[in-house]
Amino acid sequence: MFELLKIYIEAGKEKLKSVKGNLYVFFRWSLIAILVGISVGAFSTAFGHCINLATEFRGESYEMIYFLPLAGIFIVYMYKVCDYEKNKGTDQVFLTVHAETKDIPFRMAPLIFVSTVLTHLTGGSAGREGAALQMGGSLGSTIGRLADLDENDRRVLVMCGMSAAFSALFGTPMAATIFAMEVESIGIMYYAALVPCALSAIIASNFAINMGINPESFTVKAVPELTVFTSLKVVILAVICAYISALFCIMLHTVGKNLKKYLKNPYVRIITVSLVIILITVLLGTSDYMGAGINVIERAIDGEVKPEAFLLKMILTALALGAGFKGGEIVPSFYIGATAGCLLGYILGISPSFAAALGMTAVFCGVTNCPISSVLISFELFGYSGNCFYLITAAIAYLLSGYYSLYSGQKIMYSKAKTEYINYKTK
Repeated sequence: MFELLKIYIEAGKEKLKSVKGNLYVFFRWSLIAILVGISVGAFSTAFGHCINLATEFRGESYEMIYFLPLAGIFIVYMYKVCDYEKNKGTDQVFLTVHAETKDIPFRMAPLIFVSTVLTHLTGGSAGREGAALQMGGSLGSTIGRLADLDENDRRVLVMCGMSAAFSALFGTPMAATIFAMEVESIGIMYYAALVPCALSAIIASNFAINMGINPESFTVKAVPELTVFTSLKVVILAVICAYISALFCIMLHTVGKNLKKYLKNPYVRIITVSLVIILITVLLGTSDYMGAGINVIERAIDGEVKPEAFLLKMILTALALGAGFKGGEIVPSFYIGATAGCLLGYILGISPSFAAALGMTAVFCGVTNCPISSVLISFELFGYSGNCFYLITAAIAYLLSGYYSLYSGQKIMYSKAKTEYINYKTK
């Protein structure tokens, strides 16, 4: 009897130690997440304000497009002087999480900050989330080094910084939390980062809101009822948008690779492409394809679209990023998805506004291979009405987009078609 009691007491002590250990880990990561959320939130807030000011100024001064070659020269020069010419951008962040490289240098953050603002100021077609992921990853890695954390914990801090920066700029803490854990290795979720990513994302988002960065949100009109007939139309839309997302990834990588192959000098490359972009923009006679294009996304959600908009955005984004301008590909993918979806809405007889939202979900999922994040960001951007349609769209886009991705550093750990471990590098 006493022996049995003794066994129970010892087992209780072990469980208590485990509880105490988990509590220690919770408080430790909570403190670190608060630090990351505030610091990355502040940096990202400053970045967001600069991007907004640059976009507003360019909107009032169409002639800023003529300064695109000068901005390109300065961007190339900055990276050369800082000895960061061969940086891999957002892929560098993924490689750090995969433990293929040790740390992300701090200089990545200010470099991507300045170069992205210049790209937006002079009308380069680019987003801002790539810059956010790089800034967040760089700052998270730096905080980890300063705190003398081990290599595994520093990788968690990289994801923590990514969540904070993404959340601060978009105001989508749920999607930002999961995206940072989901995007590096598809099929594997880094659940050890859940608490710090969630806390840092919420803190950074609220910090940014209190400092005047309004979260992105769109009002979707006429959400249809879930019927067999409507579902079939949504399936068709999702299938088409999945292939559009694959085409966008192919275009980005092919254009970038060929520009580097045939225009080896980075200065010649960025000047030549800048002149091509200026010529195309002047011929089009519109500023719709400059910068991120949030205004065009808003118009698509309202049901207004030009049939050629999604294709032209793909071309100009591939040219700008392939030449060496900085920013990101996700907001352009929103643009492409919204305009393509809106157009398909008219063709298929679905509410164009709702179809634009579905198109954004599908293309975002297709280019990032992140179905859970895609569903969550749909809820945060468009609301929960029509949630089953967003789920259907993301699921189909994930499967049919294949193994293409915006990021060559991303890995598909498990097959999309069967429960099979493949550890496949994206195309």
